[in-house]
Amino acid sequence: MPGETFDVVVIGAGPVGEVAAERAARGGLKVALVEHERFGGECSYWACIPSKALLRPGNLLAAAKRIPGVPVGDRLDPAAVFARRDWFTGKGDDSGQVEWARGAGIEPIRGHGEITGEREVTLDGDRVLTARHAVIVCTGSVPSKPSIPGLDTIRPWGSREATSAETVPGRLGVLGGGVVGVEMAQAFASLGSEVHLVITGERPLPRNAAFAGDLVLHGLREAGVYVHTESGVERVAAGSGGTELTLKDGEVVVVDEFLVATGRRPATAGLGLAAFGVEDGRPLEVDDTGRASAVDGGWLYAAGDVTGRAPLTHQGKYGARAAGDTVAALAAGTFTAAAPWSKYTATADHHAVPQVVFTDPEVAAVGLADARPGSADRVVDIDIAVAGSSLHADGYTGKARMVVDTERNVLLGVTFVGQDVSELLHSATIAIVAEVPLDRLWHAVPSFPTISEVWLRLLEAYGL
Repeated sequence: MPGETFDVVVIGAGPVGEVAAERAARGGLKVALVEHERFGGECSYWACIPSKALLRPGNLLAAAKRIPGVPVGDRLDPAAVFARRDWFTGKGDDSGQVEWARGAGIEPIRGHGEITGEREVTLDGDRVLTARHAVIVCTGSVPSKPSIPGLDTIRPWGSREATSAETVPGRLGVLGGGVVGVEMAQAFASLGSEVHLVITGERPLPRNAAFAGDLVLHGLREAGVYVHTESGVERVAAGSGGTELTLKDGEVVVVDEFLVATGRRPATAGLGLAAFGVEDGRPLEVDDTGRASAVDGGWLYAAGDVTGRAPLTHQGKYGARAAGDTVAALAAGTFTAAAPWSKYTATADHHAVPQVVFTDPEVAAVGLADARPGSADRVVDIDIAVAGSSLHADGYTGKARMVVDTERNVLLGVTFVGQDVSELLHSATIAIVAEVPLDRLWHAVPSFPTISEVWLRLLEAYGL
C-alpha cells in the first residue's frame, strides 16, 4: 500500500481537529488533517451554528414583543429562517474549510482513518499515513440511541435531521430535556410546530441549578411547548395519522416527526482503538496535555468530545490548543513542563467550563452549580432586577447565583438565567480562572445602566 509520512496526523476535521492541526503546523510541523465527512465538522453543519441560526429569530421576535412601540408581527417566515441557516452552513459545501487548511499549511485528506499501528493511520484500507511524532484524535461524539420498543420501525430525527430540516413539521415530538432537546423544542415552536417535549425529571437541564430548569420550563410553556415532565416514551408505533408515542402515564401523543435527543457518546468506534485498550464508544481518556493516558509511547493524543472531558466545542478547541502546542514543543525540544495553567495544559476543564443554553430565557453558567457537599461554600441567589434589565425588557425575569469558596474568598461558580445573559458569562469565567478575590472584584465597577450591574448586587448580597 502507498505510504506517506507527516510529522502529525490529525483524525477529525471539525473545529477541534482544525485547531489541533493549526497549532501543530504553527509550530513548524508537517500536518495531515483527515476527515471522512465534511471539513468543518458537526458544529459547522449540524450543531452549534445551524441550531443557533434557527433559535435567534424566535428569540428576537419574543424580545421585540416585550418592548412597547416596536412594530412586530406574530409569526416568523420559516423559509427565510432556513435560508439564513443555509447561508451559515453553506448547504454542506466545505470547500472553504479545505482551502483554509491549505492556507494554514495543513494537508487536508478525505477518507476514514483507522489507527493500525504505532504512529500509523490507514485510510479506507489502502493508504497509509505515518506520523513521525504524534497522532491526534478529534473525532467528536455521536448520538446515543435509547432502547425504546418500536423505535426501529420509524425514522426518528437526531440532532442532524432537526438542524438541517427543510420544512416545519406540523407536530414534533422531542425526547430529552438536555440542551439539544430544549433548544430544538423552542426553535420549532417559534417556527410554528406543535411541540411535545418529553422529559424524565420535573424540570429540564438537570445538570444546571434547579432555578435554571424552572425558568426554562416556564419559557418553553410560554412559547407554546407542551412539556410532559416526569415522563418518558414507553413505545413508538407508526400509525395512519402519524407516529404514535405512548408516554409513561399511558397518554398517546401523535406527531409527524420524532426527535430523539437523549445524549451523545464519544466517537471512538471504528478507529482501531480496541487494539490499544479503548473499547468502542468509550472515551479516549487523556491527561491535561491531551496525551492518551492508557497508550504507551507518548504518541497518541486526543481533544474534544472524544475524550469525554468537557463535551463543548469551545472547550474542545481549548484542549486542542494544549495538545497541538505540546506536540510541537516536544518535537522542537522546547517543551518544559506541563504545569497547571500553562499553554500546554487544559487545566480549566476541572474548574471553569462555561456553557450557554440559547433558549428564551438563556442559561449561562460556569464552574459549580451549587456548593460542594460538606464544604464551607456559600451560595448567593438573587433576582436579576437592575436598571439595565428593566430597560432591556418590560417584565424582565431572571436570576443569578454565585458559589463562593469562603475559605479562599473566591468564586467557584456563577449561573445567570434571563434574556440575553450569555454575554455576561465571560466576565464570570475570568473571575473564576483568575481566582479574583471578592474584595478585589468589588472594585470592578459595572457600567450603568447595564445588566452587568447584577455583579454589584451579588456582592452586596454576599455582604460586601
